[in-house]
Amino acid sequence: MDIHDKIRKLQYARDWNDYDLAKNADLSVATINSLFHRKNLPKVDTLQCICNAFGLTLAQFFLEDETVEVLSETEREMLAAFRKLTPKQQKALVDVFTK
Repeated sequence: MDIHDKIRKLQYARDWNDYDLAKNADLSVATINSLFHRKNLPKVDTLQCICNAFGLTLAQFFLEDETVEVLSETEREMLAAFRKLTPKQQKALVDVFTK
């Protein structure tokens, strides 16, 4: 897997340029430029920030299946809120949406 290609594909799916990626990942533009122009491999914490920006876990990022869904900002917020619920609350919410 080429990490740089994977990040570029995720950027393309969101129509993000390097500035957008840096802003959404809370990284400097210099960090993103270094990543691509020097072909540096990102440190784990940098890759985690990039994954967070795309709404992915590191595990999802490294999946060989290229059909990773890119979540919208609203979907990421909903997922974050869902994960804060108790299992009982999660089940109740799923029941509401699936009936």
